[in-house]
Amino acid sequence: MTVRLLGAGDIRELAAELDVTPTKKLGQNFVVDANTVRKIVHAAEVSEGESVVEVGPGLGSLTLAILETGATVTAVEIDHRLAERLPATARERGVPAGALTVVDADALRVTELPGDPRVLVANLPYNVSVPVLLHFLETFAGIDRGVVMVQAEVGERLAAAPGSKVYGAPSAKAAWYGPWRLTGTVSRQVFWPVPNVDSVLVGFRRDAEPRGTEAERVRTFRIVDAAFQQRRKMLRQALSTELGGSAAASALLEDAGVAPTARGEELSIDDFLRIARALPA
Repeated sequence: MTVRLLGAGDIRELAAELDVTPTKKLGQNFVVDANTVRKIVHAAEVSEGESVVEVGPGLGSLTLAILETGATVTAVEIDHRLAERLPATARERGVPAGALTVVDADALRVTELPGDPRVLVANLPYNVSVPVLLHFLETFAGIDRGVVMVQAEVGERLAAAPGSKVYGAPSAKAAWYGPWRLTGTVSRQVFWPVPNVDSVLVGFRRDAEPRGTEAERVRTFRIVDAAFQQRRKMLRQALSTELGGSAAASALLEDAGVAPTARGEELSIDDFLRIARALPA
């Protein structure tokens, strides 16, 4: 199968045809470089026959690079014009029938996907990247790995370890599902329009076994949020409202094997889980 990727001229022609002007509201910065989209697909280790979900395919640059491997793609697109045009673009570029399914919807509201995708590959808008990732990992247990392109600050936060200056609630919540790593940088010049922020590739692989139950995840994430809302405070203070006062918080933290004087940025997701499990039923 020979799939012809989009170049900068192709992308501008498609945008003109659809009267599409990239908007900041939707975080639209289209990738116009074939080497970059192939780099993302290579980092995700996409292979022939795999089922991939892509969020925000836009005009199809990354979509075609995924399809070039012989994988099947379910693409979730919120912009109706782009969602409607993408299947025709795929046909014109040599994609065989049945290889691409387009879901015209808000990714944050999607709860069902055809094809049981195992891999997530996406160029995510910076303003919704973390919510989209957490929603997909929570909702689609079959997704076991992926690589996404995000704003550098977001990627560094997702991959941060406890104790890092950028470690925060997104870092801990992402770690619930498995390890994350930075896998590469992306030049601003490969986008149209050129963004005013740097981008990175960040990859993840889901743990073979769930870290805890769904109820434990909800309780753990509630503790994480409380800890980082006042990240400079000791946990006995930061969690006092959530746990019934500083004295009660101190006792519960000690029961969980966590120092009451620690701060949220020092705790791993497993530490937060121990606190959640120490909560009264």
